[in-house]
Amino acid sequence: MLRSHTLNALRKSSRAFSTAMPASSSGSTPVPGLGFQLTEDQLSFQGVARQFAREVIIPAAPHHDKTGEYPVDIIKQAWELGLVNCHIPTEYGGMGLGVFDSAIVSEELAYGCTGIQTAIEANGLAEAPVILAANDAQKKKYLGRMTEEPLIAAYCVTEPGAGSDVAGAKTNAVKKGDKWVINGQKMWITNGGKANWFFLLAKTDPAANAGKAFTGFIVDADSPGITVGRKEWNMGQRASDTRG
Repeated sequence: MLRSHTLNALRKSSRAFSTAMPASSSGSTPVPGLGFQLTEDQLSFQGVARQFAREVIIPAAPHHDKTGEYPVDIIKQAWELGLVNCHIPTEYGGMGLGVFDSAIVSEELAYGCTGIQTAIEANGLAEAPVILAANDAQKKKYLGRMTEEPLIAAYCVTEPGAGSDVAGAKTNAVKKGDKWVINGQKMWITNGGKANWFFLLAKTDPAANAGKAFTGFIVDADSPGITVGRKEWNMGQRASDTRG
């Protein structure tokens, strides 16, 4: 009931900036313009996120940073309040918030603990290419499940030898019959050991230029052949599960 009420409130959020009618320089007829005040709805879910950060995240943050324990219970509570997966479209069970609205929520969670916020927000990184490029069946299957229960997803692009040089990624995928066989290694994957599914980038045409050489795949975490590496002990943000 709480989740349903919160989602309905957040779904009413308007676009990034409210429309204002500032007066002209002469003080006569007002002219259309942009106002930078948050809307009432934006202030409302900002308040929900800030209260959650103060009352739930901050008291628990030292424990998770010291131990590296993944904040499962905190993520579940955030999901119940509608503070996770904010930008999944409404037709797939999400709130359909825009980039600015989602950033308001993310900023407040990071105020509580950037490591816990990273664990929560990494879902959005994996979901973004699905929202942009997946077909309807894929969206219903993978975005829909994220709104039905508090699951985790991960974005797999970085590799040991490539880093931020995406064009240098070596992971490849070859189609055999009606299936794709993927071989390679990913590194520094946030939520890598906790994900229900992965968005993964692999090279499918080695002869093509970088813009056309790669294909994005959605890979279930329980697919045969996946080996999850050790949890990395980060210099900070240790509540975030980083794997190689």
